[in-house]
Amino acid sequence: MASEVHEKRLIALLILVERYRKGDEAARERIYRFYLRHLGRVNNWDLVDASAHKIVGAHLESRPRGVLSRLAASSRMWDRRVAVVATWHFIRSGDLKDIFALADRLRGDTHDLMHKAIGWMLREAGKRDERALVEFLRTRHERLPRTTLRYAIERFPEARRRAYLRVRGRLRRVPA
Repeated sequence: MASEVHEKRLIALLILVERYRKGDEAARERIYRFYLRHLGRVNNWDLVDASAHKIVGAHLESRPRGVLSRLAASSRMWDRRVAVVATWHFIRSGDLKDIFALADRLRGDTHDLMHKAIGWMLREAGKRDERALVEFLRTRHERLPRTTLRYAIERFPEARRRAYLRVRGRLRRVPA
């Protein structure tokens, strides 16, 4: 993890992910804590996307998730992205509350890589429960960054996607 070489850090993270998956409870706790202590080295989209949900998300599955809020409040964009991508673990089991809360909280984030990550996780949430995503977007779609919205609605039928994009900035009803 200390290497300046990106690929070496990626390999280290992939090893940590595999060790976390195979480890007992004590090993998983050590790996989770190690990951959080070394977040400064998790500093590229692929490093976050390959590890956050498999270590942070998996670890928080049956634990308090306050760390997500702390990460979301970080000045480091990569920490905020870890918080968002970690929710993929919960989303896969149908638990959408954290991604919706983080999407609300971070919708004003100015970084394009955050817009993409939030939209991606919203799209994943929609794969599990499209109605929940539509309900989330019902009152928020006009305030989401365009990139976030585009990613979130990517799987919607063409007419509905166009309607969401057309409405931005104007008050109009989007078809259900």
